[in-house]
Amino acid sequence: MNNKSVISTRCLALLCAVFALCSPAYADVSLPRLLSDGAVLQRDKPIIIWGWADEGEQVKVSFAGKEQSTVAQQGQWQVTFPARKAGGTYDLVVTGKNTLRRSGIVLGDVWIASGQSNMELPLRRVKYQYPGLIETTQQPDIREFNVPVLYAFKGPLKDYTQGQWKTATPEHLEGFSAVGFFFAQKILAHTKVPVGIITIPVGGSPAEAWMSESALQQYPHYLEKLQPFKNDAHVQATIATDKANSSKWYTDLAAADIGLKNNWSQAELDSSDWKTIQLPGFFKENAAPADRDFTNGAVWLRKTIELSPAQAAQKAVLWLGCIVDGDEVFVNGQAVGQTGYQYPPRIYALPEKLLKAGKNTIAIRITSYSGNPGFVREKRYALMLGESELGAGYSGSEAVSLEGDWQYKIAARVGNMQPGTTLHYLPAALYNAKLAPALPLQIKGFIWYQGESNVTRAAEYQQLFSDLIVDWRNQFQQGDIPFIYAQLANFLPANPEPGESAWAELREAQRQTLALKNTAMAVAIDVGEWNDIHPLDKQSVGERLALGALKVAYGKKGLLASGPVLKKVVRKGDSLELSFTEVGKGLQVRGGGEVKHMAIAGADKKFVWAKVQLKKNTLRVSANGISEPKWVRYAWADNPEGANLYNSAGLPASPFEASVLD
Repeated sequence: MNNKSVISTRCLALLCAVFALCSPAYADVSLPRLLSDGAVLQRDKPIIIWGWADEGEQVKVSFAGKEQSTVAQQGQWQVTFPARKAGGTYDLVVTGKNTLRRSGIVLGDVWIASGQSNMELPLRRVKYQYPGLIETTQQPDIREFNVPVLYAFKGPLKDYTQGQWKTATPEHLEGFSAVGFFFAQKILAHTKVPVGIITIPVGGSPAEAWMSESALQQYPHYLEKLQPFKNDAHVQATIATDKANSSKWYTDLAAADIGLKNNWSQAELDSSDWKTIQLPGFFKENAAPADRDFTNGAVWLRKTIELSPAQAAQKAVLWLGCIVDGDEVFVNGQAVGQTGYQYPPRIYALPEKLLKAGKNTIAIRITSYSGNPGFVREKRYALMLGESELGAGYSGSEAVSLEGDWQYKIAARVGNMQPGTTLHYLPAALYNAKLAPALPLQIKGFIWYQGESNVTRAAEYQQLFSDLIVDWRNQFQQGDIPFIYAQLANFLPANPEPGESAWAELREAQRQTLALKNTAMAVAIDVGEWNDIHPLDKQSVGERLALGALKVAYGKKGLLASGPVLKKVVRKGDSLELSFTEVGKGLQVRGGGEVKHMAIAGADKKFVWAKVQLKKNTLRVSANGISEPKWVRYAWADNPEGANLYNSAGLPASPFEASVLD
């Protein structure tokens, strides 16, 4: 089954699960999934235990040597135990018409991790960046409850359909959010108390999907988008239409693909009439001129490499960087791996004895549906010898480069794939399904990494994001719960000249959101990758989020938890003087030399690069030809490559735009 069909099938399964949750039938006393074996409950706050039972059913709850009783009303019940300090383990026993026992429960700090794919990305996706981490980590006091994708349109769900608490130990760690794990690891190191992460992010999700319907009242365009999907028939029809369109596209492509008909995956093939392309690169640039208009369809590529007997006898992993969009890969005629969309790294372990001394053929079938087929530059394209799938990845291996000339032949050209509806991206859909079931739980705070999907709407993001934070705090009814978030990392090709940037606008909206109480922001403009929206360095992001949490949520007021923060801008003649807080022992220029990526402009906002003088904890910026500067920008670009303003803790300054205080 193709990738799009799988998605549509999952959507239908999710819909059925939602219908089941909307009409619960309680015969026995039951507990939410969050209160399962190994749960982490919030220390130092009242301990709320809740669940469901028949109307009027007597429910007795025992926890940590205490006992409470209640009666189910409208099918629900809830009891509250006094706050306790961190520790455990404890059993939870609930008795009604039946008895439930949950064991291994600890008291610690509970954080909800949300956002989109950079928060969702599991450790298995970055394991080669952190050799041995998964195999050697034994930290049972870090626990994660990971919620699979789910959506709901008619209102908040009562419980999750899946999910269980898992410990940060080798048998579970691959599935942990990488950012969430590194965050929890640093928090645990400082507090010495258990840390529970409820991981609910969804790749590609926009902010409005995470807001309650009540919070969206001031965004009528989003409410309008939601309304049709409250009709079950409309949802089912949408799923069916999308599935049919996707299936038809892939079926038509397979029928037209002469490479499939003629078995171009085979090891021995007459490819004398195939053309040559340089990889990595994209067809619109590197293909033969007559083929540069190739957008959607299937194209096959082949490359032959020579191996010695010693090389062929080794374990091997095929690294194929990032391919747009989908790929099926064959070595010596045998399928070794496939991926249905652009973002996952192509790292395919080869079966033993597949390689041979002499000539070995690699064949790739690319499926293109986004209109720009190719191989992303500055990724690893190599056959790594002496490596297994669980190996170190970068050390102790011999690399046989796969860059350079490949043969290719276009097998089929097809039309555009019909756009579908991603149901879990709709307004309120994720709030209802993935946040709402956790609302009865006492928590320490939130960590958030999101914004990429709102970049094209950066102008509204500051208000939207601020409203989201206020909404979540209102829904949890626990005061101004700490909200710690990551600013977008650097991404896309660097621009040598000052200019406009939607990514910079979104980052500025995130920076301005710091005006809300009990918030902190982790700057990430130095840990991204220009060619990957999912940069591998998740440790820096997680640990910087933890610094913000330690200051805001744990009261470490003297901690230098962020990079330099712009305090004010004043004009001094033909210069602007910028002062900063959060500098520690002083502003620093990483790599020495002058501060880079600073631009100024007059009232016309025509920015030019500025000359920068560093004086203690202030910067003086000026530029030839601008006698009355009014505006200043720092690191204002999609990818502000070379931005080098830091503090003494080695933390980067946030990008910013500011004007003179008249």
